[in-house]
Amino acid sequence: MIFDILTLLPEVCQAYAQASILGRAQKAGLIAVRPLDVRPFGLGRHHVVDDTPYGGGCGMVMMAGPLCAALESLEPEPAGPVILLSPQGRRFDQAVAEELARLPRLILVCGRYEGVDERFRRLKVDDELSVGDFVISGGELAALCVVDAVSRLLPGVLGSEDSAASDSFADGLLEHPHYTRPAVFRGLETPEVLLGGNHALIARWRRAQSLARTRARRPDLLAKARLSETDLALLDEVADQDNIG
Repeated sequence: MIFDILTLLPEVCQAYAQASILGRAQKAGLIAVRPLDVRPFGLGRHHVVDDTPYGGGCGMVMMAGPLCAALESLEPEPAGPVILLSPQGRRFDQAVAEELARLPRLILVCGRYEGVDERFRRLKVDDELSVGDFVISGGELAALCVVDAVSRLLPGVLGSEDSAASDSFADGLLEHPHYTRPAVFRGLETPEVLLGGNHALIARWRRAQSLARTRARRPDLLAKARLSETDLALLDEVADQDNIG
């Protein structure tokens, strides 16, 4: 899968994309993360990419011309949607990540300053995504969230094919608690069920903890989840958050 990122900070995007899971996935040829610096497409010898807003107001606005020129310099195939990272976009969540993971390519546009000229949005943008109801200095962090979340869903990117399926939100619930060595740390013990080797009991415990944790921390998710009769019975067994490991 190809991720093109239009940005004024290509070094930031490249540094993250070369590390850890994304770096290994790129070396294996499973994904390609290609930051494109918009600055060389700016106007004049200083490569200007922003200007003051018409009508007055504080801040600067990214001009449509450099953004369009950068976008039009990309290879046309394979086709992929142009996605602007914007607080006005639809909320990016696991369901959207799964939707995007079915595509061969994403073109992610990172805004800066006060935003981008509306004409670029109208002429070129197919979709807008927001990673939350808060303001950050630019779209780079949001774009990298999209790249990371989508990449994890692609075959071969994670070491285990079951890893993505067990992540938080994969089935609409938060993930269960995790423990590793030592069995006792500063007086806190690992739940005995995890040490016994009975995989059926472990799976049951983890499901119960996932349900209880979601109920305690994100009841909105639990209200939308499709719960089986077994899930409802497990919820009854876990009385409150104090029982969550």
